[in-house]
Amino acid sequence: MKESKTKSPFAKLWDWAEAYHGGFYGSVLLAVLGVACNMLAYFGVAAMIRILLLGGGFEECVFWCGVMLAGYIGKSLFSTWSTAMSHTATYHTLRKLRESLLAKLSRMPMGTILDTPSGQLKTTIVDRVEGMEPTLAHLIPEMTSNVLVPIAIAVYIFVLDWRMGLASLITTVVGLIVASQSGKTYAVRWKGAVETGRRMANAIVEYVGGIQVVKAFSQSAGSYKKYSGAVEDNAQYYVDWMADNQKYMATMQTVTPAVLLPVLPTGLMLWTAGSLSAAHFLTIVVLSLGLTGPLLAAMSFVDELAVVGTNVGEISGILDAPELVRPKNDAVFKGNRIQLKQVTFSYGPENEEILHGIDLDIEPGEVTALVGPSGSGKSTIARLIAGFWDVTGGAITLGDCDLREIPFDQLNRKIAYVSQDNYLFDRTVRENIRMGRLSATDEEVEEVARAAGCDAFIRGLDDGYDTICGEGGGHLSGGEKQRLSIARAMLKDAPVVILDEATASIDPENEAMIQRSISALTKGKTLIVIAHRLSTVSEADKIVVVEHGRIAGQGTQKELLENCPLYRQMWQAYLGTQDHI
Repeated sequence: MKESKTKSPFAKLWDWAEAYHGGFYGSVLLAVLGVACNMLAYFGVAAMIRILLLGGGFEECVFWCGVMLAGYIGKSLFSTWSTAMSHTATYHTLRKLRESLLAKLSRMPMGTILDTPSGQLKTTIVDRVEGMEPTLAHLIPEMTSNVLVPIAIAVYIFVLDWRMGLASLITTVVGLIVASQSGKTYAVRWKGAVETGRRMANAIVEYVGGIQVVKAFSQSAGSYKKYSGAVEDNAQYYVDWMADNQKYMATMQTVTPAVLLPVLPTGLMLWTAGSLSAAHFLTIVVLSLGLTGPLLAAMSFVDELAVVGTNVGEISGILDAPELVRPKNDAVFKGNRIQLKQVTFSYGPENEEILHGIDLDIEPGEVTALVGPSGSGKSTIARLIAGFWDVTGGAITLGDCDLREIPFDQLNRKIAYVSQDNYLFDRTVRENIRMGRLSATDEEVEEVARAAGCDAFIRGLDDGYDTICGEGGGHLSGGEKQRLSIARAMLKDAPVVILDEATASIDPENEAMIQRSISALTKGKTLIVIAHRLSTVSEADKIVVVEHGRIAGQGTQKELLENCPLYRQMWQAYLGTQDHI
């Protein structure tokens, strides 16, 4: 899809629909044919009036009745065909656009996604994309036909008598001038409506996500001020907007259809003066009645024109966002050694630097533990190694290859990442584990579940491995979700495994068993572990102590107890907590 920040919203929208331009051109052509057929009714009536006034025969009128019937049938057929073609092209475009948005998310830095409220992403991908449907499916063919009808009628009236042509356009011009006053602020108003709606969507997502806390403290939807305030603001915004807009729209809808008010007196004066024939006068009266209906229908699309800029702007905000650029060709690795060389990192140019000159070697086949106080940068280091962000300065290499030179798919095959809050999908237990390797058989899924200590509790569920986990794993406990996440990562069988607080949700009784399972499943692999419970990493080949974005010490537990005051303090604090359990 072509992208350019200098393009107009309509040019961008047309670019997004590039693969289906043929369908849209076809729908416009069919709409024009439908308009031509629709015009036959007006010209048929005009012809019959002339025939009757001039004393013509019945047979001539029957002919024009047949022409009008053919026009009606043709209009119905061509309009239906045009609508079907435009909708087919539109829904293919919307599908492709949503696929592009989701593909873009996978290439964006994880920090950008995490900093964006999920309600906002949902609104953009679902609502804003869906908001393109009237523009593409209806505006292009239908507005074209609705504008062509009055233009053709007006031209014919001017051919009959230019004075009557001017009279027939008076109410239309006045109506358009009044409507334009509303249109001046429509784009700004719509942008405000989108922002108000986004705040409401974010508040709803937050309220639903925190419903347990809300209930625990006896809150309700009405008393939870952020939610209720956002809903009230959204409703009031539309009430105020519509109240201000109504005076213009009511005036326009009253004035524009009143085309006979100037046409009848003007025609009577010209007829009585002898400068306008009765046949032309009556023909123009009939034709003028066909001016305003299509125009009002065309003007109904003005709303769609005004919102295109906002909708396209939000969608472009994702599609044009900075992304992690990776090559297409696979890299060639020299082993699985991981090196951090003078790594610095901040979440954005305006954010404070949180990692400062990190130098670290992680040897293949060894267990490396990252420990330190909360907020010291442990998880950031792990996520940088997993390729979730690009370093701000320095470099991270895997097998002597800079992570920025490794394609996403290849890096994903090399690294399995398990965090404290891994997500489970609303699918079966078996399907959630199999997402680690889609080609795995049922036997392989169950084997890794047994090795990860999951098999017993899975078989205790109502439907065993076919139990639906619920959205986010809501039907399972925190420990059960975490064990399934570990099993999923183990099934991936990647040479590098990162466990970021992966056992934090598991009770101490099961933690030892899970640790043994992890040790067995990761034997011979490079294992990077982040843990608050120091006992779980005391046997690691290397323990790296992180403090304020710098490495305060590294080595075995024995070496750190002797040489690293911070680690010694952390270990003593840990022993103190154990004494009180």
